[in-house]
Amino acid sequence: MTTRFLSIPRRTLGVLVALIILVTAAGGLSALGARETSGGQVTVQEASPPPARPVEADPRDISVAESLQNAFGSAASKALPVVVQVNVVEVVRQNAQRSITPFDFFFNQIPGGQQERRGLGSGVIVGRDGDTVYVLTNNHVAGSAKEIQIVLNDERKFEGKLVGGDSRMDLALVSFATKEEVPIATLGDSSTLHVGDWVIAVGNPYGFTSSVTAGIVSALHRQADSSTGIASLTDYIQTDASINSGNSGGALVNLRGEVVGINTWIASQTGGSIGIGFAIPINNAKGAITELVQSGKLTYGWLGVSIWDPSPQSTPGLAEDLKLGNRTGSFVTNVVRGSPADKGGVQPGDYVVKAGITDVKDSQNLTEIVARVKPDAELPLTVIRQGAEQKLTVRIAARPDEEILANQSGYWPGMLVLPLSDTFRQQLGLTNGQKGLVVWDSVDGSPAGVAGARRGDVVLSLNGTAVSTVSEFYRLLNQDPGREVALRVLRQGREVTLSFGK
Repeated sequence: MTTRFLSIPRRTLGVLVALIILVTAAGGLSALGARETSGGQVTVQEASPPPARPVEADPRDISVAESLQNAFGSAASKALPVVVQVNVVEVVRQNAQRSITPFDFFFNQIPGGQQERRGLGSGVIVGRDGDTVYVLTNNHVAGSAKEIQIVLNDERKFEGKLVGGDSRMDLALVSFATKEEVPIATLGDSSTLHVGDWVIAVGNPYGFTSSVTAGIVSALHRQADSSTGIASLTDYIQTDASINSGNSGGALVNLRGEVVGINTWIASQTGGSIGIGFAIPINNAKGAITELVQSGKLTYGWLGVSIWDPSPQSTPGLAEDLKLGNRTGSFVTNVVRGSPADKGGVQPGDYVVKAGITDVKDSQNLTEIVARVKPDAELPLTVIRQGAEQKLTVRIAARPDEEILANQSGYWPGMLVLPLSDTFRQQLGLTNGQKGLVVWDSVDGSPAGVAGARRGDVVLSLNGTAVSTVSEFYRLLNQDPGREVALRVLRQGREVTLSFGK
C-alpha cells in the first residue's frame, strides 16, 4: 500500500507556521473549542478536567465493577438453561429455469423439484402442561419446518412439533414431550424498559451454542418496513447486543434474568452483526403464546381501510387543505365496502387521530392498534373530517386471510387525489394556472380503477362541480353515498369523463 502525502509550497508553509504561532500566542482558542465570529465569540460548555487517575484501582471501584459483573453472571446463569437450540429441516421448491448438471444429481438438487434445507435457530422454554413443554421461537425459524429438533442447554435432545405460527408477528410455538425436569423461563415486563438499560442476548449464533452477548437498549418502539418482508404487526426493541444468524428466536433478558424480548432480526449490509439488532417485546408475545396453544394461529383485528401518511415533503399543502394543524394520525384513502369501517361510518378522506384512548402516530401505529383489538370488540375512533373532529365507534372484525385481502374490488373509491402543486404541474407539462387535483394512485379492480382512473390524471370536477382542494373532493364524494360519481379529468391534453358507483 502506498502512503499519499499532501505537498505544500514553502511560501504557504511559512504562512501556516505564522498562523500557528499567532493562535498559540492568543491562548490556543481552537484548543479551547472557541472561535471569533463577527467580532464576537462562540461560547461552548466544557466538562471539568477529570481527576488524575491513580496508579492502582480503588478497591471501591473494583467492588462496583464486580457487582455489575456478578449481575451479568447471574442473569446469564438464569437465561442459559431456558434457551434452546432449534434445528429444523424444511422443504424448498427449486427453480426450474436452468439446465440440469451432473452436480445437481450428485447433491440431490434437481431444478424444478424439491430440496431439503437444514436450518438452525434458537428458542425459549416458556411453559409446560403435563408432559408437554412449549418453546417460543420465530416463525421464520420453525414456521415451515418439516422436521424440528430441540436441543437443551444440557445437550438433551427432543423431537419437536409445530403447535402454530404467525408470519405477521414472526412468532411460532413448538412443543416437545418429556417427563423429565425442564427449566421454564421467567417472562419480564417489556413495558418497563428504558433506553440505556443493560440487556443480554442469548442464543446459538452460527451454531455456537449457548452464546451470551451484552449491550444496552438502543431504542424502543422501532418499526419495520413491511416491504422488506420483516413482520410489521409488532414494534421492536433495538439493542447493540450482538445478534447474528442463529440467534433468531433466542432470548433478550434484563439483568434479573427475565426474558424481555425474542431476538428476531438485524440491520446489516454484510449479514453479520454491526450492533443494530431487534427483538419482539415479550409483552407482545405473551398473548400469542396462549392463542397459539388454543388455536394454532393468531387472530388480528381488522378495520377495513387503506391508509397513508402524508408529509410536507411528499404532499405540500395537504395538511393545510385538510386543516390538520399539528395533529399526527393516519389518512384514510379508501374504505372497503361492507367492512367494520364502512359500517361504522368511516369515510374516504377522514384523518384518524385517536383510536381508543391512544393518539395515533402514523399509519403503522394505527395498524398495530387495530390488530391488537379482539374481533367483535368496539373501538372508538376520533377523525378529522372537513376540518372538524368527529367521534365514531367501530366494531372490529377478524382480519381476513391475505388471499381475500388481495382482492381490491371492494375498495371505495379506489383512488387517491392530491393537491396539484407546481411540481406536479411541471412533471405533467401543465400551465402554471391549471387548477384541479392530481390522481396519485388508482387501485386495480376498484370502482375507480375499473372506470379507467390513472395515475397522473388531473381531476377537474366531480358530478359537475369544479374541485381544486382535496377536502372539497371528499366532501362531494361522500355527500350522497348511493349516487354514481362522474369525474371530469384532464389526460394528456384531452378531457375525459369517468363514471363509477359504490
